[in-house]
Amino acid sequence: MEMHQLRYFAAVVDEGTFTGAAHRLHVSQSGVSTQVAKLERELGHALFDRSGRQVRLTSAGEAVLPLAKSALATLDAIRHTAAEFADAVRGRVRLGMVMGCSIPPFLDTLADLGRSHPGIELGLHEGHSEDLQSQVLAGSLDLALIGYAGEAAGGLEADVVIDEPIAAVVPAGHPLDRTELPLAALRGEKVLCLPPGTGIRAAYEDSCRRAGLDPRVDLEASSPAALLRLAERGAGVAVLSASSAQGAGVRAVPFADAATHARLGLVTRPGQHSPAARLLRTRLLAALRAT
Repeated sequence: MEMHQLRYFAAVVDEGTFTGAAHRLHVSQSGVSTQVAKLERELGHALFDRSGRQVRLTSAGEAVLPLAKSALATLDAIRHTAAEFADAVRGRVRLGMVMGCSIPPFLDTLADLGRSHPGIELGLHEGHSEDLQSQVLAGSLDLALIGYAGEAAGGLEADVVIDEPIAAVVPAGHPLDRTELPLAALRGEKVLCLPPGTGIRAAYEDSCRRAGLDPRVDLEASSPAALLRLAERGAGVAVLSASSAQGAGVRAVPFADAATHARLGLVTRPGQHSPAARLLRTRLLAALRAT
């Protein structure tokens, strides 16, 4: 037995004819007749007397009708309750975002949340990763998407969504356009990198120190896209993650001796999640890990 069969049955009773029921339900008359006939076969009883110009309920139909309407009312109540629950999560969520973030799934999730849960008010703050971690620890942010190297600040719960090595980004045909490079190959080159407080910069500096090198940076830009364009135009060698080097005409060359990976992750304070913050965190993790 299907719920739509009960709905067709009740509509025929309300309208008095199969034609009227079909018009109300925006389906064909034959579709209504077929589904009601299937319901009657399953129940083993005719529900309508079709001998006259108007259909009339049989005694079995009269007995079934209130039960069918009760079942349909229950179904509608379930749908109504589910719709209310979808918007039951309310409140303000204060979200931090690392400078220069342009990850489509991250931004799409923020936009979708406003449409699906209008009761949630989202406050977005952009900043450097180290500052964002401090603000989450202090309670001025509920959660933050940060870039970092190694481990997140103590006292934070971190969910890693990206963990990858750094690479040298150069134009195709550049002298450093090879299979891989040592970090020492950057000597004599202008080094382009993200600002301090970002995961890429932290991974680059830590890897240089572990290799006994000075982590020199000649030009900073807060956006990976800006560094890509500069590298493509020959302004220097950009240090980025391999996945971010997707601009036309550039190559990402891995460093053979880069010991520290760059990470991107969501950080929160353990046990400090409001229902709205939990919902946003769950959706962001699902979207970012699906990329």
